[in-house]
Amino acid sequence: MGVKAALPRYELYFYNVVLCTAMLWAARWIFDVSSSNSNRKTFKTSVQPGWYYSGRKMDTADVEWMMWFSTFREHVIFALSGHVIFAKICSLLAPQYRSLVFMVYGMLAVFTSMGWAYVTLILSHCVLLYSISLVKLRWLCFVAGLTTLATFKMEPFISWQAGFVTGSFELRPLLFYGGCGFTIMRCMSFALENCEKKDGNYSILELLKYNFYLPFFYFGPIMTFDKFYIQANNPNLTRKDGEMWNICLQGLLHLGVIMIVAVLLHFMYILTIPSDMKLLKNISDWALVGLAYLNLVYDWVKAAVMFGVINTISRLDHLDPPKPPKCITMLYVFSETHFDRGINDFLCKYVYNYLGGKHDNVLDELIASLCTFGIAALWLGPGWVVFIWAFLNCFGRNFELWTAQFFTMEPFISIEMAISESMSRRIRAVFNTFNFWTIVLYNVLALNSLEFAKLVAKRLLLKGFPFTTITVMFVTYCLIQLIKERERRQALIDDPDPIPPPAPASAPTPKDPNNDNLEIWTKMFY
Repeated sequence: MGVKAALPRYELYFYNVVLCTAMLWAARWIFDVSSSNSNRKTFKTSVQPGWYYSGRKMDTADVEWMMWFSTFREHVIFALSGHVIFAKICSLLAPQYRSLVFMVYGMLAVFTSMGWAYVTLILSHCVLLYSISLVKLRWLCFVAGLTTLATFKMEPFISWQAGFVTGSFELRPLLFYGGCGFTIMRCMSFALENCEKKDGNYSILELLKYNFYLPFFYFGPIMTFDKFYIQANNPNLTRKDGEMWNICLQGLLHLGVIMIVAVLLHFMYILTIPSDMKLLKNISDWALVGLAYLNLVYDWVKAAVMFGVINTISRLDHLDPPKPPKCITMLYVFSETHFDRGINDFLCKYVYNYLGGKHDNVLDELIASLCTFGIAALWLGPGWVVFIWAFLNCFGRNFELWTAQFFTMEPFISIEMAISESMSRRIRAVFNTFNFWTIVLYNVLALNSLEFAKLVAKRLLLKGFPFTTITVMFVTYCLIQLIKERERRQALIDDPDPIPPPAPASAPTPKDPNNDNLEIWTKMFY
């Protein structure tokens, strides 16, 4: 990713100043709106009394965040601490049986929190999909898995299966759907991997070990069966130098981020304000655009922290879990737009890459992306907003491919060869700027509401044109250039080929004489 050409230092300094100024400006407006409207009638249900010594109320609109780090914090800590303790004891005494201990503790924890009927329901789905996997037909495993997943997304099947779980535990509905949904996806991964196994079949015990690993059970992320099987059954539990220090540092980092988010939710009500359309119509264009952007940043932070906490625990178990999602701030291509890297890895391995091949054929890419986003829509729960989100993201992903292939033709190749690499990078950034806001608007639609997304688009592109539109796009252009600079420096570390350092202010950027074909247009969005 990224362009290896460097830009002058003074240009990068200018981009930093512009971006920081714009972000502070937008944050100040959102803070003013939050402070002056904290007692609005529409805020009463989601803006609740916060920390006593802060003297401010707190935005509690995100039920999932509050559940993890406030309401049921003690329950989460207790369950995960028990897992860590038993896993460590087993790793010291009988490491060859640690995957079995993971399963037993996970089943007991699920039984304690949800009851025997729920465990029986989960086991029945595991047995069903395991039996189908023995046939070793990929299409049959997919049909059975997606059909089973649909029973947790559509009525009357949802109500019928939910009826097996009774009780007044406030968290049970969320645990029910989370555990069932991720169970089906894990069973599908197991079934598809079993289809690829040439000699015999995996045992159902391996499926149960995989499914009832407690840190992943209710909220993911999904780790494909082939990776889990190898890592969980690896008797060699030695660690690399400094690995334990990195795990502890990661845990402290997540704790720090949780505290920072809690503080910010006391001063900026970014989750509640989008639900008050009357208020939104009266705030400035900058505040509205900043609000949309910060909503996506918050959702990424939440996903990164929640998956990060789980990943830290799984790393203690000598597993290599899926990485946290890439920050929305760093995204300007649809191919990397995801908030759950586990689901993304699952879909890429079993659907997108399987059907798309090398991703150089327009028709194959279209079929692969349609199937991928179709399954993603089913996973999220069928609904008009989800269908619109899936269609727009699918179109965006394919439009990138179409555009890339279009610019492989003349006269664009000749133009590319005639301009400097630094100018090529600037041209890319212009295209990436529009792509960035397309990604933002598409995902605001899924995270907030159709009305909020329409209002942001109208104010950004129509009512705010030309001043707001040009200003926001220029600030975004500065952001894209800083992202590319970060990617350039990362490539300098990862790539053994030499990359030129940032050019001095008085010198032009040198062009690599060994690179006969820069392929800028074939990788327009990269």
